[in-house]
Amino acid sequence: MAEFVKALEKSDLPEGQGKRVDIQGNAIAVFHVDGQFYAISNTCLHQGGPLAEGELEGNVVFCPWHRWQYNVTTGHNDLNPEMKVRAYPVKVEGDSIFVEV
Repeated sequence: MAEFVKALEKSDLPEGQGKRVDIQGNAIAVFHVDGQFYAISNTCLHQGGPLAEGELEGNVVFCPWHRWQYNVTTGHNDLNPEMKVRAYPVKVEGDSIFVEV
């Protein structure tokens, strides 16, 4: 059964940045975009690049290895919407960010 698990504090993730967190065996990339927090799989579908380390432009992250693009709000690949990494529900309580796994 899915549950919300504390991933990090809001202060740990500056606006316009991503951060990798590991929750229950899942490598998850959490992003801070326009005051909102989003979570997707940290693993690029192309060759497994670490999405949390990618460049973030608006709500699109570019994989640092080969520049594949993913919308951090949905997990969809921006060039091929048929491709998608897992997107995780996120909630914020006080200063804490929780991800549902």
